Amino acid sequence: MQALTTGVSKTLLIVYHSHTDGTRQMAGAARAGACAAEGGTAVRLVHAQHAGPRDVMAADGYLFATPECLAAMSGLLKDFFDRSYYDVIGQVNGRPYASLICAGTDGSNAARQIARIATGWRLRPVAEPLIVCTRAQSTEEIMRTKHIGADDLTRCRELGAALATGLAMGVF
Repeated sequence: MQALTTGVSKTLLIVYHSHTDGTRQMAGAARAGACAAEGGTAVRLVHAQHAGPRDVMAADGYLFATPECLAAMSGLLKDFFDRSYYDVIGQVNGRPYASLICAGTDGSNAARQIARIATGWRLRPVAEPLIVCTRAQSTEEIMRTKHIGADDLTRCRELGAALATGLAMGVF
């Protein structure tokens, strides 16, 4: 009789940067959802400043989280991509990814920038970018600590859970 073997544990890497705590809350909610998902996917939440090529290579799927900064992704998330890009290109083809954007306006350009880099890495998008708009427009509102609402945090948790479940089940 042949022994049953369990699947290899998968790893979801969440790379984030946050200026005013909104993106950190969103990434934390996604992590909580991923950790609570069935299937045993390992979840790593790493600040963009500390993430690099080794983290990318060790993961089976990705969630990139950034605030919208001057209609773009944050400089530290871009720095992460700059430091990692050429070391992993051609080695992560087909792996799934999604993105979280904490925006003051609309977040669409930050999402496009992440998608363009992910296309270069040949990653596969598995969800539309999840954009939470805070509508912060004045200097005071932009710099103020953000408090992401319960409904938006639920959407972040659901995205994290979906990524982890999909990885565990081999859907992507």
